[in-house]
Amino acid sequence: MSLRCNDIKSFEYIGKRVKVRGWVHRLRKQKENTFIVIRDDRGGIIQTIFPSEKTSHITLESSIEINGLLQKDTRAPEGGYEIKGIDLKTFNIAQVDFPIGQYQSAELLLNNRHLALRTRRMIAIAKIRSSTMKFARQWFIENNWMEVTAPIIVKSAVEGGSTLFKLRYFDEDVYLSQSAQLYLEAMIFSLGPVWSLAPSFRAEKSRTIRHLTEFSHLELEAPWVSLEDILRIQEQLISYLIGNIINERFEELNLLRSDISELKGIQTPFDRISYEKAIEILQRNEFRIEDNGKKRIIQWGDDLNIDSERELTKSHSNPIFIIGYPLELKPFYVKEDVQCHGRGLAADMLAPQGFGEITSGGLREDDIMTLTRRIKQEGLDAATYQWYLDLRKYGSVPHGGFGMGIERFIRWITNIEDIKDTVLFPRTISRVSP
Repeated sequence: MSLRCNDIKSFEYIGKRVKVRGWVHRLRKQKENTFIVIRDDRGGIIQTIFPSEKTSHITLESSIEINGLLQKDTRAPEGGYEIKGIDLKTFNIAQVDFPIGQYQSAELLLNNRHLALRTRRMIAIAKIRSSTMKFARQWFIENNWMEVTAPIIVKSAVEGGSTLFKLRYFDEDVYLSQSAQLYLEAMIFSLGPVWSLAPSFRAEKSRTIRHLTEFSHLELEAPWVSLEDILRIQEQLISYLIGNIINERFEELNLLRSDISELKGIQTPFDRISYEKAIEILQRNEFRIEDNGKKRIIQWGDDLNIDSERELTKSHSNPIFIIGYPLELKPFYVKEDVQCHGRGLAADMLAPQGFGEITSGGLREDDIMTLTRRIKQEGLDAATYQWYLDLRKYGSVPHGGFGMGIERFIRWITNIEDIKDTVLFPRTISRVSP
């Protein structure tokens, strides 16, 4: 029986015959012996040694099966275990021009992403992605939330209409979903707290290090909640994810970031900062934004961007919530604070040390007259939202939720600079292949 590399790295197998299948990860040929580092289908590696006469045909990324005796050698990489080869079977001999070397440009790696997935860095990222989704689902199960799915093909916008991907659907125009939120709101009347994890699409003409045109969107909605309830849910979920990912993916996190003590130090509750306070902090630091080609000090009414969020969080070790944005900065469905006219009952969570917004949410407007007026003010076609307005006609209740971009969360916890490296096949304004 073939074992995976990490499974045989045990005193139990020393001196015994073992078999492992995989791909040639590293190859070092000498006159007498050849050292082959084999990588299995979970990214584990182990060094093997064969007489060079048996390996003259072997190339990088060839698929092979090795039979041999496991021995302990402190000079061997990855724990000091090594297989002294006896038999070598080949499945496919790779061409000698494998394009991924030790040092390659970011563009070459993106152009060859289908092959770059074999690098240890990308394997580590894939495992952390898997654990993120696993533990997110586990948290919702443990807390009695129901998983649901929403359509990807839609007729109406959730965020700005300018970021919709339009397509022809038989005889009518439709769009790729920006968010499942509106559909999740419909489900809370019969299913209670619900959540989903699905692709979302934003046609943003942005080339920043934190924007993708297709991303994995974790979203939830619940009835009978306050804004503070929504913030506590986010704190609990984020803390749960980080704690469990550290335990399950300690090795991978260590490979991607030099120090995980900052992650271990994340504590709840997270600080809450009002939008007004955030603007005051930025003004005190003389933070400037571009306005019609000129730089000026930020002022009340300006939206926060990647640079201002970095300024607000660069000295923080914990995430922070920015609460109470001006209503005009938020989408039509955000509920207005009745105690503070013009403010939305919404909050964004900013990751520490400049990683920016990772969640956005709050309470949804539940009054049909107010919601209809807001839809018209945004210049949207009210007819396409008739089903959504029906939710306010028949038993409307206070409700809310939030959305989290999986890639933004992973970018933060792995300390990766560019969000394109947090997804296995990224889609951006300029990239739709491979």
